[in-house]
Amino acid sequence: MGNPSIDDAPDNEDHESSAAQEAREDDWRSSYRDVMAIGEFRSMWLAHALSVVGTNLLNIATSLLVYHVTESAFAAGITLALNFLPPLIGGPLLSGLADIMPRRRVMIACDVLRAGVIVLIGVPGMPVWAIWALMFFVVLPGIPFAAARAALLTQIIQGDRYVASTTIIQLTAQLGMLLGLIAGGVIVSLIGANITVMGTGLLFALSALIVLFGVRARPLPEPEGGSGGAEAPKRPGLLSMFRDGAKLVFTDAKLRTLVLLAWLAGLYGIPYGLATPMADEAGAGPTATGFIMAGASIGALFGGLILTRLVPPPTRMRLLGPLAVLTSVPLLLWFFEAPLWLMVVALAVCGAAGSYQFVANAAFVLCVPQEGRAQAFGLAASGLQVAQGLGILIASYFVESFGTGPVIAWAGVIGVLGAVVLAARWSRMAGQTIARMEETESERSS
Repeated sequence: MGNPSIDDAPDNEDHESSAAQEAREDDWRSSYRDVMAIGEFRSMWLAHALSVVGTNLLNIATSLLVYHVTESAFAAGITLALNFLPPLIGGPLLSGLADIMPRRRVMIACDVLRAGVIVLIGVPGMPVWAIWALMFFVVLPGIPFAAARAALLTQIIQGDRYVASTTIIQLTAQLGMLLGLIAGGVIVSLIGANITVMGTGLLFALSALIVLFGVRARPLPEPEGGSGGAEAPKRPGLLSMFRDGAKLVFTDAKLRTLVLLAWLAGLYGIPYGLATPMADEAGAGPTATGFIMAGASIGALFGGLILTRLVPPPTRMRLLGPLAVLTSVPLLLWFFEAPLWLMVVALAVCGAAGSYQFVANAAFVLCVPQEGRAQAFGLAASGLQVAQGLGILIASYFVESFGTGPVIAWAGVIGVLGAVVLAARWSRMAGQTIARMEETESERSS
């Protein structure tokens, strides 16, 4: 189900005055300040930042804990993969909660639930199988949380400022990941993995309180196309929404291409899951593990700032495909012997090019209809997590036989080839999406 208006370019596109172009350029640059001036957005942004930091503290602490107990790269890979695989089961159903329940309520309940389960993971002496089971149930509430946050943002912010808000959220995610991973390695070295894990539960509890007191409660929006005097249509069940959401995403050429471009992270994100054995092969400790896991986030932080602050939105859309190809190129370095510092630099380059994900997310929002948006977004985000989890799981299995170098290098080869195909498809669609973006901004300004 596509949006017909996406395919219609403005008739006066080639005759726009230079003054109008300059005004639009000033507008998208100032939109970041405008978004941060909204109190509700600041509350959601802060809650999101705490959740991201807590998630990454939990990731590195549990990975190191399991690796030290088992001395197995595959076991450590399972631990990290469990941060991504639960959406395979819960994503299609749980993300739809944001379309049938008040979204603020969903966010608060999810954070409270995560806080309680995380404390159990940190109990000393917990067997590895129990850690894996609890990690699975920690990730599940994050699915409806992310879908509810994305849908709620569309009610708080509209127009090009919504693109700015999603960019801020994603840049915050990269910075939070960076801080959480680097700090996590250091903290585990100082106080141990168990106490580090239990402490992250407090961050999620604080996130819930911020949303509770900083975001206004809103009813669910009515489906598009409904008349005010008519009886409200019955909301579909979760299974029905999954079916319709999958149909919406995968029968639309633009949405399908954007989703597959995003899911390439399952290949170029593999070094994140192999950080612990990589550091061990180099004779390094938890701090080095943190820097390896944070390498891509370092690059994404700077690459995202450059892409979103210095590059106009239409140019970003056109660069989406080439950047997707470039993202996997640094992984080819692993065909050769390289020092640890150079690996971290290569991962930073990978992360900088991977900032195309910001553009893919914004383009997806522009192309998907309002009705069922939370379900479509949740489906795409869940698929992204599943792709990353399967990539880590499969790669960590082969590392046991071949080592980290060949596994990462061949993932880079596959990533480059896949990105080339998708980039060629997107090059034929970028112009239509740019036209839709300009049309949406014109509607907001009028």
